[in-house]
Amino acid sequence: ATASSARGSTSASSTRSPAGAMVKMTRVTFRRRHSYNTSSNKVRRVKTPGHRLLVQYIGKRAKGVRCGDCGAAIAGIPHLRPKQYRLIKKHQRTVSRAYGGNKCAHCVRQRIVRAFLIEEQKIVKRVLRTQKAVPK
Repeated sequence: ATASSARGSTSASSTRSPAGAMVKMTRVTFRRRHSYNTSSNKVRRVKTPGHRLLVQYIGKRAKGVRCGDCGAAIAGIPHLRPKQYRLIKKHQRTVSRAYGGNKCAHCVRQRIVRAFLIEEQKIVKRVLRTQKAVPK
């Protein structure tokens, strides 16, 4: 075997644990009653200090709060699972501006500018209407 193929190959009978030590791929059982390999039932094999091989349940990764208009992540709000947002303080769940925690800053700015331009357009139309009415 060449050096490059030996370097890239890994043994199928073992996996790395978070501590870096090799953990044999021995059978382990779930600790909860849910027995199917679903996205909510992912586990990691861990060797305990007492040399027992157990499973630790891995929680789902949080996607974070998204903007209602463009779908971008809202800056300043932590990425948590939905149930955990109840446990943090209100000022950590929102951003202190209009639509804070619901729309991103870029979309809020666009809404404000759009509303201002629409009002300006209404004023211009009103002025033009009065100018047309005066010569008659």
